[in-house]
Amino acid sequence: MPGYGAVTRSTLRQQIADALRDEVLAGRLLPGRAFTVKEIADLYGVSATPVREALVDLSAQALLEADHHRGFRVPEYSLADYRGMIEARSLVTEGMFRVLGQGHSAFATPDDPDTAAALATVRRRGEEAQRANAAGDLTVLIGYDLRFWRELSVLFGNPYLAEFLHRLRVRSWVCAVQHLRRLPEVRGRLWAGHIDLVDALAAHDPEGARAIVAAANAHALEMVEELAGDRP
Repeated sequence: MPGYGAVTRSTLRQQIADALRDEVLAGRLLPGRAFTVKEIADLYGVSATPVREALVDLSAQALLEADHHRGFRVPEYSLADYRGMIEARSLVTEGMFRVLGQGHSAFATPDDPDTAAALATVRRRGEEAQRANAAGDLTVLIGYDLRFWRELSVLFGNPYLAEFLHRLRVRSWVCAVQHLRRLPEVRGRLWAGHIDLVDALAAHDPEGARAIVAAANAHALEMVEELAGDRP
């Protein structure tokens, strides 16, 4: 496992969680990789308490799994798991689009200053994700993609759906990245329709938004299936 140097004591728990999250989402901690609280504590030169708290936090976010015999490990997901995640994501976003069609979300008041500001922030996340995709920076793309979807889903007005979708998308990336890392070049190959989706939602066009998300899911599934050797 790579070392990160000294960690200040003021925000140990968050710093350790952030560093390990980056390693998992970047695919540098491989699926099935197990480690103990002591191993991480020794790596950072800190006590076990903030490490244990950080690992529990990451487990709650589905980035790690608690292993009662060995401490914690990076989840191992199959292709069937990924297909299930894509299906679940589709069902969640469909529920959100239904809310949009009923006019109960923030998108029903696009001229509201708070809504306009929130949409502008989401759009910037999408722009950053598109730039990362064009540059082939998978780690940066994942970070902005997760922020994009989390902030966008909040605008639908149901925090429970927003949180569930975020957890699904995190798991999807953990599963997908182990395959995407096999590509010699990811530049321009991943979905980058973030701005189109924002525009469709801002225009109160649920059908257009549905089509964009469906295309994104199909693209992701096709690529992972191909990399996993399940597609000719």
